[in-house]
Amino acid sequence: MKKLTLLFSVCLIGHFSIAQTAGQLSAGGGSGTGFSQSLINQVAGNMTDQYDRLSKSTGITDFSGSPYASDNFAIASIYYKEELQDRLYYRYNALNEEIEIKKTALPEETPQRLLADKAIHIDVSGKKLGFKTFIDRKNNTLNGYLTELINGKEYDLYRRTRVKFTEGQKAQNSFVMAVPNRFTHFIEYYYQKKGVDRIDEIEQNNGALLKILDGDKKATMKSFLKENSLNIKDEADLIKVFEFLNQ
Repeated sequence: MKKLTLLFSVCLIGHFSIAQTAGQLSAGGGSGTGFSQSLINQVAGNMTDQYDRLSKSTGITDFSGSPYASDNFAIASIYYKEELQDRLYYRYNALNEEIEIKKTALPEETPQRLLADKAIHIDVSGKKLGFKTFIDRKNNTLNGYLTELINGKEYDLYRRTRVKFTEGQKAQNSFVMAVPNRFTHFIEYYYQKKGVDRIDEIEQNNGALLKILDGDKKATMKSFLKENSLNIKDEADLIKVFEFLNQ
């Protein structure tokens, strides 16, 4: 595949390693050559901008929680299809389903927004974070980012970090305290059966798991859950279950 051209022609010339100087990725050692401008959306702004917008729309300046999976930018390898393009700093805005990227970790640098493209994924601690279409438990078809936990011969398993925004309330009088705007984090899990062109949410209880299985697999899984005292409300147990399904 032809390498993509540089996004930051001055600052990102050459290959990149994870070495850092004054918070910036330094040249040398990597295998990517930089993102094409066509894979970048408009400027995302910074965290202060987002809080300012919500403060103005709600009239409330206090907040609880965060729209981000993590407030800090972290280094990640970014791929187009399966080809490494660059190592950049990223932060996931789970409220807006957006990946923000920067070439440095410096707070004064304004991040840009990664294009929501299913051919792009980010390697986060050896796991792929990518843009997908999926169906939740209420049968809503959604678009957003999923982290791949398992890529198996029979089933793939994904984790989704979802953030809900709840508008606060101003103090009605001196006896009633104000309620801040609130960001609440939720974790959901999705699976895809090989050969089936859809990704579905899996409810985190053993009974719901058994319902998605057929015939002998259902009976075998029921025994496996009981013998190993597994409860798929726990992510570690859920992973064990899908590893067993892929044997």
